[in-house]
Amino acid sequence: MLNFELSDARKKLQAKAREFSLKHVLPEAWSADENDTLPVHVLKKAFHDGLMNSDIPKEYGGKGYGLVEGAIITEEVAAACPGIATSLFDNSLGLEPILLSDNTTAKQKYLTQIANDFKLICFATSEATMGSDVSSIRCQAKKDGDDYILNGTKFWITNAGVADFITVFATVDPESSHKGICAFVVEKQWDGVTTGRPIPKMGQRSSNTAAIAFKDVRVPKENVLAEPGKGFVLAMQTFSRTRPIIGAFAVGAARSAMEYAISYAKKRRAFGSALSGFQALQFKIAEMFQKVEISRLLVLKAAWEADEQKDPTLSASIAKMYATEAAWQVADEALQIFGGYGYTRMFPIEKLLRDIRLYRIYEGTSEVQRMILAGHVLANYTPVMPPLDELPVMRDQSGLESGQAVWRCSMCGYVHYEDQVPDQCPVCLFSGKIFKPVKTT
Repeated sequence: MLNFELSDARKKLQAKAREFSLKHVLPEAWSADENDTLPVHVLKKAFHDGLMNSDIPKEYGGKGYGLVEGAIITEEVAAACPGIATSLFDNSLGLEPILLSDNTTAKQKYLTQIANDFKLICFATSEATMGSDVSSIRCQAKKDGDDYILNGTKFWITNAGVADFITVFATVDPESSHKGICAFVVEKQWDGVTTGRPIPKMGQRSSNTAAIAFKDVRVPKENVLAEPGKGFVLAMQTFSRTRPIIGAFAVGAARSAMEYAISYAKKRRAFGSALSGFQALQFKIAEMFQKVEISRLLVLKAAWEADEQKDPTLSASIAKMYATEAAWQVADEALQIFGGYGYTRMFPIEKLLRDIRLYRIYEGTSEVQRMILAGHVLANYTPVMPPLDELPVMRDQSGLESGQAVWRCSMCGYVHYEDQVPDQCPVCLFSGKIFKPVKTT
């Protein structure tokens, strides 16, 4: 039986996240964006209020929430500020490879610290020369006894400048593609680890993003999350569980853009009437609402599949692709409703538009999601309908006599009701040799 209503516990969590976002995140959004700085004290407040690291299991001191709860919290924080939300929930991305790994020592050491102390962990796959193509990693890991030595750089790393720990994906051989990829937990304080200046960005300016360099960094055996050949799979498993949350970011940001547009349309008057009275704008608002609602349903479905230990890969790709593209459309239409005011920095729409644009890029671009979905549909999808050249024909509707043959042109679909095929199809003029018998019922 399907039930689309949140449980009482989840409604309570939603209300808590919403109150926190309105009280602590929203007031910081404007200045953090203006100053291009991450308000770390907001993350610390979220940690103490139990709104960070929600997916750490109880055995390590966490709350043991699933992705559904994570999506609920994320939507509310992103509605107040997408940039702060990105940094706040980067811990869940950074710790996911540890959760998914078989390294119980690393789980006990790092998950326990992150759950009980205010510690930040970031996720490092991207490099200056690669993003969505994880198999092209160049950062090298060289085996040295039981340890590994890391050399190389990572780029576009959220919270790199403020994180205490890093989950790093590297390769033992750049020419071996995904077969050489491995993964580790690295501590920022180790010798040889340095971070660059914050990367100046168009949007998400209230989230810290920087490069990380590794120079002869020794990683002990107990910090290996995936041996060579297993790292690529671990990265893909991580994305399957975190992409629904990217969709939740988009839902929250789009929801706010819609709400601001509704507020403006009710207040602003033109040609003697409120903008909300014009059907053209009503249609825009209706489509904005539709996109927000559909996006939320897709996100929650993908999150639910992950929580139920089902493979969420396809649903995560659908949710991530649809929600992020829909959010851009919603914010763009919101700006159109605001008109010239929407284009100014005096209203929040232009910030939302800048923040939202990133969602179609990170954790797998929209193009990558289309490749995943197309690959499934063309190779693994099981159709319900028969192939076109096997479509049946109703005998009683065609006036056929019992036993009379029916033929279909496999080129244009023309159906021929004779015992013999024609020499030539009368419609497409191809040879009669391409006719096939049709099943009748």
